[in-house]
Amino acid sequence: MSQTHFYEVNIQWKEGRIGELSSPVLEKTITCATPPEFPQGVPNIWSPEHLFVAAINSCYMATFLAIAYNFKVEIESLSCRTVAKLEMVEGKYLFTQAEMFPVVKLINAEKDSDKAQRIVEKAKAGCLVTNSMKTEILLSPDIS
Repeated sequence: MSQTHFYEVNIQWKEGRIGELSSPVLEKTITCATPPEFPQGVPNIWSPEHLFVAAINSCYMATFLAIAYNFKVEIESLSCRTVAKLEMVEGKYLFTQAEMFPVVKLINAEKDSDKAQRIVEKAKAGCLVTNSMKTEILLSPDIS
């Protein structure tokens, strides 16, 4: 299998500050807009800022589950809340920090809790999205 992959996402402007994201390999589209915190922003629609944080969360989940599978750790449930801080730095908006709060419930907590703690850290280290960012990533896991 090749070590190089390409992912195409297109956007079509609709009106005002609203556009529609699509990909030639996906059926569903995503409406996105400038968030309401900015001039002419639109509430209740996914924004680039939300999608940035969603990329962190979804990549972390995929990486975590792959590593858990390799470690033979059975997961009952996994959820993760991520809060990212956007701030002005030297005249530019940057996401300077994202704190992740993964909650992992194990099928066999007695046997696998130490492994799960290592998986939490390995998933952070192996997440290709966060490895591609300059945002500081903090991790506050809850394993049971």
